[in-house]
Amino acid sequence: MIARYTWMVLPLLICGGGFAVAQRCSFRATNIAFGNYTGAAIRMTGTLTISCTPGTLYAVGLDAGTGRGATVTNRSMTAGNDQLGYGLYSNASYTANWGNTPGTGWVVGIGTGNDQVLTVYGQVPANQLPIPGHGRSYNDNIVATLSGIGFSETARLRVTANVLDACSLSATSLAFGAYFSSQIYSTSEISVSCTDRTDYNVGLNAGTAPGATVTTRSMTGPGGALLHYRLYRNAARTLIWGDKVGGNTVFGTGNGRTQALTVYGDLPASQSAVGGSYSDTITVTITF
Repeated sequence: MIARYTWMVLPLLICGGGFAVAQRCSFRATNIAFGNYTGAAIRMTGTLTISCTPGTLYAVGLDAGTGRGATVTNRSMTAGNDQLGYGLYSNASYTANWGNTPGTGWVVGIGTGNDQVLTVYGQVPANQLPIPGHGRSYNDNIVATLSGIGFSETARLRVTANVLDACSLSATSLAFGAYFSSQIYSTSEISVSCTDRTDYNVGLNAGTAPGATVTTRSMTGPGGALLHYRLYRNAARTLIWGDKVGGNTVFGTGNGRTQALTVYGDLPASQSAVGGSYSDTITVTITF
């Protein structure tokens, strides 16, 4: 008797305690456009959108940008050789600088499988002295890096601003005091603040008295009585200050700071005037 044995080998797959799952992320950014800068602080935001597989740990850092000598705490937009400083922050109170240092400058998170949007808070500080040019554009490029165990992704964030010519002014009153038919001199001050290298002209109109011109100004008193006076742009009181640009106005160039212009007043002697209070209102105009 011949015994027959049939051996069957069955493939047996033994699975370990867990599967290795690849961590995958996508990453994109929106730009920050500060718009027009005229010396006042500006705040605007951009976004970073992250989509990672659930449970993926990640960190997001922002580099210093391309500005000359820039650091993550001292970023700048550029236009040629000129710079405009700004900052990028991870919180709405603009106190947490967003850099690329582990544990301090980074922003960390955990993937959910859905889009997660991080806001980048940008600020251009006030009172800078960039060179304007009727919409001169300043810009910078920031590289944002999304990284974790076994992966790294980058996105680019463009930062822009336009620097415009801008000026503001204020003036103090000119008081001659009590008039007893003797000549009186007095002065007042016009404060001008213009962006760096902005050319300007400051003019004074004729005032509100009937028939007044820039060479024959008058204050008006009781019953319409007039008391004549003059305004000059030089201490010698030889150059009338008027409102014809290029003719009798005061020319200057801004430096981003307040510049003081003196108005020299002259109340001529020997005028016959009714007793009382006299006044006039001069409109100051700056052209730039």
